[in-house]
Amino acid sequence: MDKTLEAALWKMMQTLFKAHPWHGVSIGEHAPAQVTAYIEIVPTDAIKYELDKTTGHLKVDRPQKYSNHCPTLYGLIPQTYCGARVGAFCAERTGRPALDGDGDPLDICVLTEKPIHHSDILVQAIPIGGLRMIDGNEADDKIIAVLRSDEVYGEWRDISECPKNLVERLRHYFLTYKEIPGAAERRTEITHVYDAAEAHRVIQLSREDYLASYGQFETLLNQALAAPSSETQAMTA
Repeated sequence: MDKTLEAALWKMMQTLFKAHPWHGVSIGEHAPAQVTAYIEIVPTDAIKYELDKTTGHLKVDRPQKYSNHCPTLYGLIPQTYCGARVGAFCAERTGRPALDGDGDPLDICVLTEKPIHHSDILVQAIPIGGLRMIDGNEADDKIIAVLRSDEVYGEWRDISECPKNLVERLRHYFLTYKEIPGAAERRTEITHVYDAAEAHRVIQLSREDYLASYGQFETLLNQALAAPSSETQAMTA
């Protein structure tokens, strides 16, 4: 198919149809230094919303347990996937055998001083570090980022610039948001708080995992666009 026509068809599809937040939205041309983030939860939410991976709609997962509220914007990085590569890297860094990714897009927390009151939005974020979280036997990393151009946090480029009590609030949320108070055993653990360079590595690996699992989407679409239609075939017969 002619490249000009192909580009026109892509533009038409993007105009007429809402993109799937996970598969249809770009991670961003400057990734991993700057990424697109799809926001599922804001700090005022008493409900845990989550992307329905099949339809691309935001759905209710569950009410937030007890008094837990996420202290930041929280969501996912499009076109990422926590699979074998993310799990192997977590195993390497922790010295644990046989860890896998959790099978979801890579999670991201975005710091901003501005009150954003609803989710189902896209923002541009600059990763500054992350939490190496293990849930059961799966890697469940949480990338920590700042909203691009934010007046308070926007100039930070590494987790070392973030006040320790802010990191501790995030740690506390993720260590307790699935737990019943007084439970004898904790389901989740955070083994490391890592810097921007390591966050970039995790994002790159999650991107590789995504392409290995879902990279055929773009190939199939290009094949469909390139295939001559039945009308065209009839006209040229």
